[in-house]
Amino acid sequence: MNIGDKVRLLHGNEEGVITKISPGGRVEIEIEDGFRIPAMKNEVVVISSVERQHFGENRHDIEHFPITGPIKESESDLKAVFIAYIPLNDKDHSIYLCNNSQRDYMVMASEVYGENSQTILAERLNAKSSKKLGEKSIQNFEDWPALLVQFFPVHPKIEKTQSSFERKLKFKASSFFKSKGLAPVLNKKGYVFKLSEQTKEIDIQQLNEQLNGDKPTAITPKQFQRPPKEIDLHIEKLTKDYPFMSNSEMLRLQMDTFEKNLNYAIASGMDEITFIHGIGNGVLKKEIHKYLSHLGNIKYFQDTQKSRFGYGATLVRIS
Repeated sequence: MNIGDKVRLLHGNEEGVITKISPGGRVEIEIEDGFRIPAMKNEVVVISSVERQHFGENRHDIEHFPITGPIKESESDLKAVFIAYIPLNDKDHSIYLCNNSQRDYMVMASEVYGENSQTILAERLNAKSSKKLGEKSIQNFEDWPALLVQFFPVHPKIEKTQSSFERKLKFKASSFFKSKGLAPVLNKKGYVFKLSEQTKEIDIQQLNEQLNGDKPTAITPKQFQRPPKEIDLHIEKLTKDYPFMSNSEMLRLQMDTFEKNLNYAIASGMDEITFIHGIGNGVLKKEIHKYLSHLGNIKYFQDTQKSRFGYGATLVRIS
């Protein structure tokens, strides 16, 4: 039994991926909704068919990848950059940036620790080339810091300016261990992620202001917008980047969305609003109910519409 194994609880319906193994026979499992639950080793069983599909018969020789040959250089692939975690053994992995595009980039990669960061790469990444960022151990997967990668396109001639972009990565175990493939440029098997999709463009003007210490431009106050009567807080409805987010980041985004829409509902004079949070393990629901219980301008809140949401929603009556 190893980190990354997909397992099922013997005395329950939950399935998930092992993210941590502790002394004394305890493991931590990330279940499908992204939350983690503790269990004893003797209370779980490895799902063998998934194990063979993801790791093959030999744990030290990763096989059965979804991509078994060189990536076909379609138009989208020619524009793509990737990050790949290539196994050195059954624990340690080398991290590479792979530029499978036809454009050179100046790249800055940093490990982020809260409000602090450490730059681990600041170099030119040529087209059809790769750069090694470092090495990580799967055993310490839970302790990996967030990784911020910024790409600045190089224009060797006068041409249309391409936008700079960045990605901030904080992997969930359930998505990381499913992302096996053949790393472009390297043509090696590993965990592969495409970075040039769903990117956030870098605001060069804002970056210059931060570097030069200029005063920020005055921001026009936003007008209150009347929200819909039903707000779906399922994480996949809020962002496409959820596979790269930690549980705390997902919960923060869901709570920010909840608070913003509740404030807009109050400010625009709505009588009621419903927040769809699902069932899961109840963490989001508890946080919402805790927040509502401290507000003075709420008549009441309650579970609502069992037939439609299965008690996975909360109705808020505004006073």
